[in-house]
Amino acid sequence: LLNLVESGGGSAQSGGSQRLSCTASGSRVSRYNMAWFRQAPGKEREAVAGIHSDGTTKYADSVKGRFTVSQDNAKNILYLDMTSLKSEDTAIYFCAAVLTLDTDFRNWADDYEYTYWGQGTQVTVAS
Repeated sequence: LLNLVESGGGSAQSGGSQRLSCTASGSRVSRYNMAWFRQAPGKEREAVAGIHSDGTTKYADSVKGRFTVSQDNAKNILYLDMTSLKSEDTAIYFCAAVLTLDTDFRNWADDYEYTYWGQGTQVTVAS
């Protein structure tokens, strides 16, 4: 059983940067594929970035070149470094995880692939 807790959200200026963290407990993140999703008001949840347990990363086109996903296996933490923030990045950001053996990384952007979810952290970008 894996427990995920996001932190690091808050307000940011357009063009600014922010780092989100997702602290895992109960198991080692090195066994999991993990991802960041976000949901803006009135919109469906969408995938932002994914990371395979081997370190391979994937990004949504909307954040490619601006966001970086990484994880620290020693600290059991997943990160999302966001730069060049835009007002359209405003959303609740969620981290998610699924055992690598239970999924195909080609489906990283499908939320139904993930077993464990955090409670979310709000990011608000002021224009």
